[in-house]
Amino acid sequence: MELTLLPPILLALAEQQSLDAVLSTIVGAVATQPDFALARVWLRDDDRSCPVCRSAAPDPEPALHLRASAGDPLDATADWSRVNGTFHRISLASSLKIAHVARTGEPVRVDRLREDARWVRFPEWVARERLVGFAGRPMIFRGEVLGVLGAFRRAELSHGWWEWLQALSDAAAVAVANARAFEEAEALRRALELERDYLREELQESGAFGDILGRSAALARVLHEVDTVAATDTNVLILGESGTGKELVARAIHQRSRRSRRSLVKVNCGSIPRELFESEFFGHVRGSFTGAVRDRTGRFQLADGGTLFLDEVGEIPLDLQVKLLRVLQEGEFERVGDDATRHVDVRVVAATNRDLQKEVAEHRFRLDLFYRLGVFPISVPPLRARRDDIPDLIAHFVRQSCARLHVDVPRLPLRELDRARAYDWPGNVRELQNIVERAVILARGGTLALPLPEAGPESLVESASTETMEPMEIVPERRWRDLERANVLRALRKAEFRTYGQGGAADLLGINGATLASRLKKLGIRPRDHKKTSRRL
Repeated sequence: MELTLLPPILLALAEQQSLDAVLSTIVGAVATQPDFALARVWLRDDDRSCPVCRSAAPDPEPALHLRASAGDPLDATADWSRVNGTFHRISLASSLKIAHVARTGEPVRVDRLREDARWVRFPEWVARERLVGFAGRPMIFRGEVLGVLGAFRRAELSHGWWEWLQALSDAAAVAVANARAFEEAEALRRALELERDYLREELQESGAFGDILGRSAALARVLHEVDTVAATDTNVLILGESGTGKELVARAIHQRSRRSRRSLVKVNCGSIPRELFESEFFGHVRGSFTGAVRDRTGRFQLADGGTLFLDEVGEIPLDLQVKLLRVLQEGEFERVGDDATRHVDVRVVAATNRDLQKEVAEHRFRLDLFYRLGVFPISVPPLRARRDDIPDLIAHFVRQSCARLHVDVPRLPLRELDRARAYDWPGNVRELQNIVERAVILARGGTLALPLPEAGPESLVESASTETMEPMEIVPERRWRDLERANVLRALRKAEFRTYGQGGAADLLGINGATLASRLKKLGIRPRDHKKTSRRL
């Protein structure tokens, strides 16, 4: 029988891009040779890179790991395709012939195994399988031994077969190096794509409040605390009401830290379904659960070397809080469906509008996690505590809304700024932004009038409740309309039935003239008729 020609084998190796496919091609090529018994490939690597060894306690020292095997055993019950058997991991200091080849870079050739006691560890196995010769060739690339190609035959080694195996091992070394380089490049490409997609998503979501604006003493205190903690790797807990800009504070901490060159990855804990929390945080492998059609990189791995922002951290389920605590303490986790332990270096900045101490007391939040997250708490003041910042914020949001809506910048009367300062802003900066955008749409480039809730029927009910209603009384729809109608008529009479201009009804109600016209039509009020009635009286 003749040896298989090498060119088709070399071409097949060159076409493979994954390491597993390259190794399978190598042992498959040896398996086509005459008198073939067993072919194996060991790679020199650390335990973390081996699919078999990384599930156990990893040994930092490099060793040989069996990565591919193909054989033709005489014993029908034997499985020579397994890679996790006795000879899976071979220390480089071992006296075995495979370790000698990897350690010295010198090939080992045994023409008669039964007569060579030095390299035969199990002579009964050799006799049972009628093995005659063995060849071990180093796979060397640029002076470095990448691994060992070993083969057993049921015939003595011929010169041609020995030379053929040398040529294959040389080509195999190049193919292994190329496959590793390709897989590293592919992993980097996928990571960059994930980061790119995430940053695109963040760009769409970010900028809701623009930069941190304001010169109030309350805001200055927050910024001082940000500067103090940013230079460290300490975990930060940001506390504050909804809409105060806690995410902006988290971004400021990240941008001022040494991690600013890496990503700030955001997780909104309140928007994740309970059953997907673990996958979202730690990732999963394909097939780990129904719908897992491909591997997924978790947020912790995506934030490796950077900052992870956990918004609404109080929404994390208790059973997941234990796993989150482990990552914070030890910097390691496992993906869903994967036994391999991964290590990350992540700084966590968490935010919540809840009273976490109360949540701890009511056993809805772990005390140890609370202390781990809240090493450095920062309390963001509500907008009503920084009223001096309101004019700057309004001016910023007006410019932002006009640019987005492609309209002219409206005139902003001082009385509107005074009204804004007097309002309590229960929705904080988020509410301010929404009201300003609505005002810009209604102004159409004219005069800006902020549609504050105090001018609507809600405030009428609130004031009426102190006079004619019980504090918690429900107002029927008909009475609601009567209250609104009465309020509009009072404004018309006080303005002497002028609907527009300074001191007009629209100005007194704090609404746009077009809005008043629409409301008059809806309520069935004709100012001309009421003006005549008023004169007769």
